[in-house]
Amino acid sequence: MPAWMREYRGDWLRPDLIAGLTLAAYLLPAGLADASLAGLPPEAGLYACLFSGLVFGLFCSSRHSVVTVTTALSLLTGASIGAMSGGDPARHAALAAALALMLAAIAGIAWLIRAGNAVAFFSETVLIGFKTGLAFYLASTQLPKLFGFKGTQGDFWDRAIYFARHMGETQPTALAIGTAALALLVAGKLWLKGLPTAFLVVIGGIVAARVMDLGTRGVSLLGPVPQGLPPLGLPAVSRAELNELLPVAMACFVIATVESAAIGRMFAQRHGYRLDANRELLAIGAANLLAGLGRAFPVSGGMSQSLVNESAGARTPLSGLIAAVITLVITLFASGVLRNLPQPVLAAIVLSAVISLVDVRALRHIWHFSRSEFAIAMVAVFGVLGSGPENGVLLGAAISIVLLLRQGASPKVTELARTPDGTDYGDRDRHTENVQVPGVLIVRCESSLFYFNVEHVRDRIAALLESRAEPVHLIVLHMGTTPRLDFAGAEFLRDLRHTFNARGIDFRLAEPNGWVRDALRRADYGPFEDQSVSAAILSWRAPRTA
Repeated sequence: MPAWMREYRGDWLRPDLIAGLTLAAYLLPAGLADASLAGLPPEAGLYACLFSGLVFGLFCSSRHSVVTVTTALSLLTGASIGAMSGGDPARHAALAAALALMLAAIAGIAWLIRAGNAVAFFSETVLIGFKTGLAFYLASTQLPKLFGFKGTQGDFWDRAIYFARHMGETQPTALAIGTAALALLVAGKLWLKGLPTAFLVVIGGIVAARVMDLGTRGVSLLGPVPQGLPPLGLPAVSRAELNELLPVAMACFVIATVESAAIGRMFAQRHGYRLDANRELLAIGAANLLAGLGRAFPVSGGMSQSLVNESAGARTPLSGLIAAVITLVITLFASGVLRNLPQPVLAAIVLSAVISLVDVRALRHIWHFSRSEFAIAMVAVFGVLGSGPENGVLLGAAISIVLLLRQGASPKVTELARTPDGTDYGDRDRHTENVQVPGVLIVRCESSLFYFNVEHVRDRIAALLESRAEPVHLIVLHMGTTPRLDFAGAEFLRDLRHTFNARGIDFRLAEPNGWVRDALRRADYGPFEDQSVSAAILSWRAPRTA
């Protein structure tokens, strides 16, 4: 049982109920729009919100996060399985449900091996770039609907060229309806944040379609939305199709876990509770399991939905359960009223969500912080635009791993020197006033010693040794900033001692922590003392001055 259930208080029920009602009003249009992005009928979006919402709160540790359909996952689903389905709606739906089940399986395995913290390895820089590229890609899919003509397939550049060439086919009534809806949605985000603007726009669009008879004026309508629930069960897919879906499922897993963890951490810090990242994996897995069995498509934590939930006063995930129950009622008894929703209004809802994907402030901060990191963000942007969302996110994951390895493979190795007052030793690169100890080279490695960085450390120590004008008789390796080492790291230290001793240079370790000392003993490093830099130098000098 999650902590929020054990600690639930009676005075939280009213705010949770209000938040659930508000959240349901927001989820309805989001579910319809994202089903369109996924290439699925509108009822699939309702099923996704309904089934995932019923179970997520039973497992999650975040008290404000909402699991639902998201723009990123929906677009990734539609773009990835569109070619595989060959235009067959039934096969497309089966593949989408299978994708949700595969995501659930991957999340379940990750939960079992307690890999919750591993999602932090996905670079924030890459994620910002990916979401920016995704926004432009998404806009290219929805602009033709907004302007009232049929779109095309392909990457962002294909769609952009097609849109520019077919502008002459614009349907004025459709554009007017879509533009008005988009303006209202943007105004709601800016000035009417307490109102469920998207829900009101949906109702307004349905009323306008009936009163103005928009269907006879060339405006495409959503069409019939089946009433009731689908039978739960496994989708009919082959083993070959599962193999083909696996890279897409991995990409969905990365997006779902990174987004959900980022949202959960934000709320946990804001409200002062602890987020269990591993439990979030279990919650995402359970939500996608039921969504897949319910003929829906992949879901994850939604940023905008979660913010709506929090701002409406939610205290616990009970608000999400309430929203799911309301969605259930609509699906069972009132889905027929959605058939008159104009497609340009649906496109406007999706386009309004694009605005939140482009974080100009974050891009500006990255630019000022590091030009190289900004270039990495742009690689992620153009990866999505040129290769599609699924390849874009896998490229982003690969870049994140390369960045991590690059940082780990080239740790800072610096020379320490005595401070002017003679009481301590400090970084000589930063404090040029520090004085070298005659005949002694003091080196500090600011990293763990692993197989992929020991050669870099060796080269840096050799370079520092060669830079000394006078002969060096003692090398002290300060280990206070080296938390761990593997077998290769222990062998590296033993090899350093042997090499320098053969050259007549004493080699000593200073301030190794308990974990490092234990590792050195297991590796048969030989005798060494747990001593400070000053003590190492004094003990070396003692026999020389005796």
